[in-house]
Amino acid sequence: MKKITFLFILSLQIGILSAQTFRFAHVTDTHVGGSTGAEDLMITVNDINNQKDIAFAIFSGDITEFGSDEELNEAKSILSKLNKPWYIVPGNHDSKWSESGNNSFVRIFGCEEFSFEAGGYLFIGTASGPNMRMAPGLVPHEQIVYLDSVLNNMKDPGQPIIFVNHYPLDNSLSNWDKIIDLLKTRNIQASLLGHGHSNKLFDFEGIPGVMGRSNLRAKKEIGGYNLVTIQQDTMFYAERTPGVETHEAWCKVPLVNHHFEKSRTQYPRPDYSLNEKYPNVSKVWEVQDVSDIGTGLAAEGNTAIYGNAAGAIVALDPNTGQTLWQFQTGGKIYSTPAISKNKVVFASTDNYIYCVDLKTGEKHWSFATGKSIVASPVVDKNSVYIGSSEGIFRSINLKTGKLNWEFTGVNNFVESKPLIYEGKVYFGSWGNTFYALDAKSGKLEWKREKYTNRMLSPAAVWPVAANGKIFIVAPDRHMTALDAQTGKKIWHSKKYSCRESIGISADGTLIYIKNMHEGNVDAFYSAADEQKLAWECKADLGYEIAPSPITEAGNLVFVPTTSGIVCAVDRTTHEVAWKYKLSNALVNYILPLDNQRVLVSLLDGKVACLQYQQTP
Repeated sequence: MKKITFLFILSLQIGILSAQTFRFAHVTDTHVGGSTGAEDLMITVNDINNQKDIAFAIFSGDITEFGSDEELNEAKSILSKLNKPWYIVPGNHDSKWSESGNNSFVRIFGCEEFSFEAGGYLFIGTASGPNMRMAPGLVPHEQIVYLDSVLNNMKDPGQPIIFVNHYPLDNSLSNWDKIIDLLKTRNIQASLLGHGHSNKLFDFEGIPGVMGRSNLRAKKEIGGYNLVTIQQDTMFYAERTPGVETHEAWCKVPLVNHHFEKSRTQYPRPDYSLNEKYPNVSKVWEVQDVSDIGTGLAAEGNTAIYGNAAGAIVALDPNTGQTLWQFQTGGKIYSTPAISKNKVVFASTDNYIYCVDLKTGEKHWSFATGKSIVASPVVDKNSVYIGSSEGIFRSINLKTGKLNWEFTGVNNFVESKPLIYEGKVYFGSWGNTFYALDAKSGKLEWKREKYTNRMLSPAAVWPVAANGKIFIVAPDRHMTALDAQTGKKIWHSKKYSCRESIGISADGTLIYIKNMHEGNVDAFYSAADEQKLAWECKADLGYEIAPSPITEAGNLVFVPTTSGIVCAVDRTTHEVAWKYKLSNALVNYILPLDNQRVLVSLLDGKVACLQYQQTP
């Protein structure tokens, strides 16, 4: 449904309820595309339609299971049957695994944020990621701009506000502090959310938060949602079993002006004191993009390249951070650019693959595709290799932009950067499959269909190879070595917890991973026919789910984190050489420029250059 801003007439539609009392439905985590998601949502929609005293419905994220166009269209078809106004925001399931790069949600539902008035309250809802990258939640930069705009344009700055987001306003949302600080400039009285699939009451730095149960039936015969009644400055939450009964209120929340503008209470904020511990590293420069950044970086000579969610490919001077040029596309960019022969190749969610000039940003060619592209290219000799969201993997001539060949047998969409090794191209998809194609012809050499749940697919990992083996890690928390020629499993181990972050030493002798739970960095011998540990660094990374690649320069191994920290490990001593915290958001990529500097891109739109002293 189209976004309706500042809707003043809702309170007149309440029917039998008084002007001071109104009721609405809070539905969340419907997961259409899951086993019973669509059916459970249809039951809830029919139940809401049969209750005349419900003024409107709010859907607070995870509308779908996988964020696919098919699932989003099915959800929209069901929700279109509602006979009440309804308002919707996406959650992490809608954005992390989005084959469209988070374009289809807006196209299908008309928006991913809302603001409207009801009963004297201003309801504001914002989207939250992580967009395309596995990480804690993140309210995108453009959504923060939207929230700030709504708050600054209120006719009555003292009007009570109810905020809606999929995530809790705590450290499960990496920029929770920015959202809370903005809301506290006004009369914020409550926050409504989902994500946890259970009814739960929170306190977010004095802001009451109410999490609603998932609409899914789980192990019961019928799912459910919450009926919310606001009466005499109190909000009552009562679980509703569709078609059966409304249970007694399980919580009541006083809606009051907390006068946060007068409060001097200090709450924890992201801590950057870590940077004082390591004097051997410093920040040379830092720039804040106008949008989020979901790509890595590439550099050649005096030009570094990245893409942003505003649809621009941006060229920077790596010595100063100064913008050299920008090339604008019609969609968001989650494709890490590749540089070869003074050409920059990347893809956009506007359904095009592009090649532009490294020095000027002028377009050499564009290649039209049938769907959004969120995959990253690799260039080998005169060919560009890149996957897509349409079940196709392509090889394109770098010079002309003409198709060399295409493989049409990909299950689901491709997100990662492929690997070229010994005449073959290797990549995974979000369809439980890992592929090996002949690099010259596109012929399928072999495929591995090990994964039974598509969310465990080896689709975000950038594979590495050495000694005739392909190495991957996946959300199933296994590290795997495959025979490069046949795809035969050499070993498949869960002994060292991991996720999608992997790297390889410059000489090819070591394969690096980071532990998901233990917080360590591990190095394994690539020549071994079993998972043989070479060394382990007790890096104290904490719980780590960042899918970003591990890189290396000189004697240092650079490890990205979900918390904005760059960790450098000495591969000789196996100790942490230094750490530096740039942000509280995911580190997308760490690009070594030489043996003294790295460039870093972060999901919240920061790009920075760090300078360090190389260990002997």
